Amino acid sequence: MLPVVHHPAYRADIPEGHRFPMGKYSALARVLLDEGVVRAGGFFEPDIADFELVTQAHDPAYVQGVFEANLPREAERRIGLPMTPSVSLRARAATAGTLLAARLALAHGIACNTAGGSHHAARGYGAGFCTFNDVAVAAAQLLHEGAVSRILVVDCDVHQGDGTAFIFEEDPRVFTFSMHGEKNYPARRATSDLDIDLPDRTEDEAYLAILADTLPGLLSRVRPDIVFYNAGVDPHRDDRLGRLALSDEGLARRDAYVIGTCLKQGRPVTGVIGGGYDHDVERLARRHAHLHRAAAAAIRRPGR
Repeated sequence: MLPVVHHPAYRADIPEGHRFPMGKYSALARVLLDEGVVRAGGFFEPDIADFELVTQAHDPAYVQGVFEANLPREAERRIGLPMTPSVSLRARAATAGTLLAARLALAHGIACNTAGGSHHAARGYGAGFCTFNDVAVAAAQLLHEGAVSRILVVDCDVHQGDGTAFIFEEDPRVFTFSMHGEKNYPARRATSDLDIDLPDRTEDEAYLAILADTLPGLLSRVRPDIVFYNAGVDPHRDDRLGRLALSDEGLARRDAYVIGTCLKQGRPVTGVIGGGYDHDVERLARRHAHLHRAAAAAIRRPGR
């Protein structure tokens, strides 16, 4: 079975009607159980990230403020979530979850989190609903341990992975690749190692062609010990914050292509769910599940 990481704390308590769809994490877990992607009792549950782990990628003063749920009002507004103990716990759990998923991917070839992809958080601040950059923390920890020496981040969220790019801008061991909408958040862009800007209303075939022209050569050139794949579903044509025009089929094909291409070259993959915004969290959860379905299909293929 596909190793999938989940923690009940992924769903934080936030005010009803908040525009961030917090219910999607528990809804996604239910979808994966209902579809048999994960057996009952089969989720891997992470520990809660401690201070030392999170400061692998974040400034200690900022981390302390989050841990104590005591950030300045301006910092809280930049994140877009109320900094309560529940939201702080969620950020710590999701960060530990991505690290656990990465360890499982190194052992099994592929593993997924049911959260993660908080790519707008930079070293000293959070932003855009992102408190801690879970991929950056996990990558930094694996490098610190010597478990890997070269990492590729493949970020297909509709928004640029600016925080990840800022954190690793001077670290040649981490190659950041972001493929995103050219006219979307954030207004101030970072410089990833490779950025691809897509015009509004880009549809399935054009999107997938660009990805196919890019990813195989990138994998061959970077030769990563592990790939972190941010499978944000906000490129979907019905996403509230997206501006691109992928269909459900297009998202499914994208996830299968990224995972299959990485595994074909022998590169372990850690999947995180990234962004997705829909008032109907059940529909959104089914959309996020494309990642886990593709990963489960890949791990069952002959030869794996």
